[in-house]
Amino acid sequence: MSTGTRIQRITITPIAFHDPPLLNSAGVHEPWALRSIIEVVTEDGVLGLGESYGDAGHLARMEKVMPRLIGVDVYALNRIHALVAEGLGGATGSDHHGLTGDFTSGGTVDRVFSPFEVACLDIQGHILGRPVHDLLGGKVRDAVPYSAYLFYKWAGHPGAEDDEWGAGLDPAGMVEQTRKMVSEYGFGSIKLKGGVFPPEQEIAAIHALREAFPHHPLRIDPNCAWSVPTSLRVAKELDGVLEYLEDPTPGIDGMAEVAKQATMPLATNMCVVSFDQLPEAVAKDAVQVILSDHHYWGGLTRSRHLGAICETFGIGLSMHSNSHLGISLTAMTHLAAATPNLSYACDTHYPWNAQDDVVESGVVSFVDGSMPVPVTPGLGVTLDRDQLARLHENYLSCGLKVRDDTGYMKKFQPDYERKRPRW
Repeated sequence: MSTGTRIQRITITPIAFHDPPLLNSAGVHEPWALRSIIEVVTEDGVLGLGESYGDAGHLARMEKVMPRLIGVDVYALNRIHALVAEGLGGATGSDHHGLTGDFTSGGTVDRVFSPFEVACLDIQGHILGRPVHDLLGGKVRDAVPYSAYLFYKWAGHPGAEDDEWGAGLDPAGMVEQTRKMVSEYGFGSIKLKGGVFPPEQEIAAIHALREAFPHHPLRIDPNCAWSVPTSLRVAKELDGVLEYLEDPTPGIDGMAEVAKQATMPLATNMCVVSFDQLPEAVAKDAVQVILSDHHYWGGLTRSRHLGAICETFGIGLSMHSNSHLGISLTAMTHLAAATPNLSYACDTHYPWNAQDDVVESGVVSFVDGSMPVPVTPGLGVTLDRDQLARLHENYLSCGLKVRDDTGYMKKFQPDYERKRPRW
């Protein structure tokens, strides 16, 4: 193997981009979303790209392990994973919003490893002249369907002008938001981020969406805002309406209690977010759909391993999303294209943040609610260097270093507190 495939240089660039005031069970999105762009360059000068979280703690963990990866071959992904684990020394990460479940030491390793792995796969694809999905077993679909991801939201951030989406605070507002999103992107599935208002109001929103969009599969995700009894009541009232019910209540035990009586599948991206949580969840039949996310399942190859585990145990597979840009969206698309049993439409925040994308235009697009699978080498995207510089300047000037939905909400509702469950 050519020594030119060894890693010569890694650059991590933290960025910030505009984010609307999207509400959830932790509070509300701040005006800036934080991410990081990872560039890996080989001794032969081949560049690979990754995208990850931008919180200070995660940046520090990536920067801590980065020197260990210099000189390692980009094909040695197992070695890179081991070096990341060694460098972290059992450290366990955390966040201020708690929307992606409990961190474990193994899950922390996977979150740090992921962007480096994606960048290495991007490089491998460029070297071989093959798209990343070919490195994952080959595509089984030519386009990957995504869902309309709805949020209750304010019309704009306090003190700023209203954004293009306007307010969405009731069932009628959710229907209007969906019409705009479906009209612009063609999405064929709908997901509502719940846990914001009393369950009765969110049940009414789902019924309004069903009436307005009778043929679209519907989902709701309250991010563990409901107790077990409340979850069962909601499940009963939405019997026959939901495709699946995502994270209605906290913890594997709570989800297992709801799963015993709910008629629809339960999905999660909170109680099962790493491989070491799978055995208990399977034993207790706590979830019937797992939302994969390569950002915290350890990259694309390990997410394919998750797919095989889900297939083995008869667990459905969908895909989770956080605020992201085109590198992540393209990586998600390659993964979904090469995962046969990922049969649900994937989540994506992309419509909320598309105006600030950091990749050159022409690759990231939606056709009838799906993203065509790239067929050019690697991920198939190129950095817009000018935009990267602007987004990095945003990061330096915005004053945010950690995402804190609850803290931001408390600026406007001082008595607000994050509670799970709330109802």
